[in-house]
Amino acid sequence: MASVRRRKTVEPRNTSVQKEEEEEEEEEVEEDYSKNKHSRKSDKKSKPKWSCVDNCCWIVGCICVTWWTLLFLYNVVPASLPQYVTEAITGPLPDPPGVKLRKEGLKAKHPVVFVPGIVTAGLELWEGHQCADGLFRKRLWGGTFGEVYKRPLCWVEHMSLDNETGLDPPGIRVRPVCGLVAADYFAPGYFVWAVLIANLARIGYEEKTMYMASYDWRLSFQNTEVRDQTLSRIKSTIELMVEANGGNKAVIIPHSMGVLYFLHFMKWVEAPAPMGGGGGPDWCAKHIKAVINIGGPFLGVPKAVAGLFSAEAKDIAVARAIAPGVLDNGFQTMQHIMRMSRTWDSTMSMIPKGGDTIWGDLDWSPEEGYTPMKSKQRNTDTQKASQDGPESEISQTKRANYGRIISFGKDVAEALSSDIERIDFRDAVKGQSVANTSCRDVWTEYHDMGFGGIKAVAEYKVYTAESMVDLLRFVAPKMMERGSAHFSYGIADNLDDPKYQHYKYWSNPLETKLPNAPEMEIFSLYGVGVPTERAYVYKLSPSAECAIPFQIDTSADEQDEDSCLKGGVYSVDGDETVPVLSSGLMCAKVWRGKTRFNPSGSRTYIREYAHSPPANFLEGRGTQSGAHVDIMGNFALIEDVMRVAAGATGEELGGDQVYSDIFKWSEKVLYSGLSICGNIHSRVLTIAATTVDLLHVLVAPCPCCG
Repeated sequence: MASVRRRKTVEPRNTSVQKEEEEEEEEEVEEDYSKNKHSRKSDKKSKPKWSCVDNCCWIVGCICVTWWTLLFLYNVVPASLPQYVTEAITGPLPDPPGVKLRKEGLKAKHPVVFVPGIVTAGLELWEGHQCADGLFRKRLWGGTFGEVYKRPLCWVEHMSLDNETGLDPPGIRVRPVCGLVAADYFAPGYFVWAVLIANLARIGYEEKTMYMASYDWRLSFQNTEVRDQTLSRIKSTIELMVEANGGNKAVIIPHSMGVLYFLHFMKWVEAPAPMGGGGGPDWCAKHIKAVINIGGPFLGVPKAVAGLFSAEAKDIAVARAIAPGVLDNGFQTMQHIMRMSRTWDSTMSMIPKGGDTIWGDLDWSPEEGYTPMKSKQRNTDTQKASQDGPESEISQTKRANYGRIISFGKDVAEALSSDIERIDFRDAVKGQSVANTSCRDVWTEYHDMGFGGIKAVAEYKVYTAESMVDLLRFVAPKMMERGSAHFSYGIADNLDDPKYQHYKYWSNPLETKLPNAPEMEIFSLYGVGVPTERAYVYKLSPSAECAIPFQIDTSADEQDEDSCLKGGVYSVDGDETVPVLSSGLMCAKVWRGKTRFNPSGSRTYIREYAHSPPANFLEGRGTQSGAHVDIMGNFALIEDVMRVAAGATGEELGGDQVYSDIFKWSEKVLYSGLSICGNIHSRVLTIAATTVDLLHVLVAPCPCCG
């Protein structure tokens, strides 16, 4: 019994211990659970939120990954695949011009010299400040533009020239890249001269018969000789190429601003030293067969005015409207661009030349009546314009006053000139400076002009080509002081006046004579059918520190499909950059035959190329483009260039090829008072019979000029 009793007393004790252990375990589990729960809450609290910066970095990362993926595929995929796919969709592609002409038996004959335009040629660093360490002989302009993203302010500093001299700033040397690689591609995959070079190579050209006359396109033309002796090197290279090719004269192919640069060269090479090259009056006749100008801004471009006035063009104005304040106040991008570009004296070479006589005034312009949707049909009848008269075709749509290059307000752009009240800005008091210490890093001359000067500019309301030059002198006096020493924008009354022997006149075709080279041919090749900037509607910018005070008014628009006004910009026919009037007038009329501007009677030809955009993205930039740079890949243009290089004349090409109204517009310019023979043209203004029409220029034609 005792043993049984002992067993009974032990069992209850074990049960109580077990319960206590179970309770302790439950307490531990609950404690662990609460700790885990608390830790999860603290983890959630400590986890950072997804910020705007993270979103931006993610977007940039996606773009970079996509770009590198596409670049990888571009290098891995066989070069023939895009052509194969394109031909599967659109049918067989035509042979490139080089292949076609090689089958015809054409071979290299005349040495070829390429003259690139503004911004398309590479620039590399030879000496710089500490921020540019590791960039010796690396491209600052052209190529990948990597330094723009890595060190933007350092890049702007090294790409800018000295604001007083227009030459290198202290401690900085940026020089043009040499050789064909200087301008074959502007950026990876974006060709400029590469397609033309490749096609010339197919008929036997090589580096000894092709020369890229690269130069520092930021400098004024004469300063390229002062600093780099570029003009002398071009002269000696052409002489060597002509001699090495059995006396065959060179074919010169300038593009864009290179057209003005080579026009300057032709006067420089004939002029006596030290101002000129000392080649004598017959140098061009001995060494040049033809000058094939592509997209030449002979008489300037209104686009240059917008760039100098507000650092804008149509596309930039749209970007400013989409993200107001970002480019101006956020990163001050526009101010940096203006500070840099206003040190580039070459930009002033493209300010419109010829004043109101060429570009029109408040009530008249050569292109009035132009309709953007007008179909392009070939018309080479040079007499049609004079037979029909200067006002035979007037568009039924609202008339655009193209002569008003800048108008403050859409209502001013459309108003009768008699209804516009203007206050002259030229003698206005500029007032207290709006500059402060924070603005000095993005200095532009607007900050020294004052509120009074800004108000005076807006109150003048409308500017034509002549008053536009005065406007730039008012808002940017230092820039225009340098520019006035190197460029001129008028029309010469007497080309025999000794003052026109100065180099400032040599790039203005209205103030200089062509060389005495009767056998030399001059071509003007350019695209048509692309809306091209001609005039602008402006407004005052919202008041902000360091902001550019003027901007294109993108709200100024017309709903009419045939309207020339879109987003504050009036457009005319051209190649997207240069209006037809600037590209074609010289060869269509002013230089045609023996005139005071062409005393030896060098033959001139116009070859226009109607724009046809690529059918699909596989065609890239297309082979029938008329756009300012893309035309360098236009098969028809390349074929014409190659035939001339192989020995053909302009007549053998078929003479003029015209789709635009350039002949009619050139007649209107002569009616406005331009004399190409030296006679004084009277100009009588008469009011049109209806209120719809504005003032028109009616004169009796000059017996010499037509």
